[in-house]
Amino acid sequence: QVQLVESGGGLVQAGGSLRLSCAASGRTFSSYAMGWFRQAPGKEREFVAVINRSGGSTYYADSVKGRFTISRDNAKNTLYLQMNSLKPEDTAVYYCAARRTYGVGSKEVDYWGQGTQVTVSS
Repeated sequence: QVQLVESGGGLVQAGGSLRLSCAASGRTFSSYAMGWFRQAPGKEREFVAVINRSGGSTYYADSVKGRFTISRDNAKNTLYLQMNSLKPEDTAVYYCAARRTYGVGSKEVDYWGQGTQVTVSS
């Protein structure tokens, strides 16, 4: 069992930055690939970024590539998402996710966090 708790969301103006964190419980954090997903009002949950177990490989959705950076600290059991040059269309609830395999699908996610709201004003 892995419990995930996100933090760092908030209200920011367009062009600004936020850093999301996801704290994981348990000793098996490094056994999971980790990812970020987001869900805007009235839309389906969508993939944002994923990082493999060691942190050596990452992959991003085209909509955030070059602006967002995913990273992890296995010693601290923590996942991060640095978000720069934020746009109003980035407004969503952001979810941390743990999955056994490295990939982008939401159906293969084993554990979800409760989500943190990010609102970008124009």
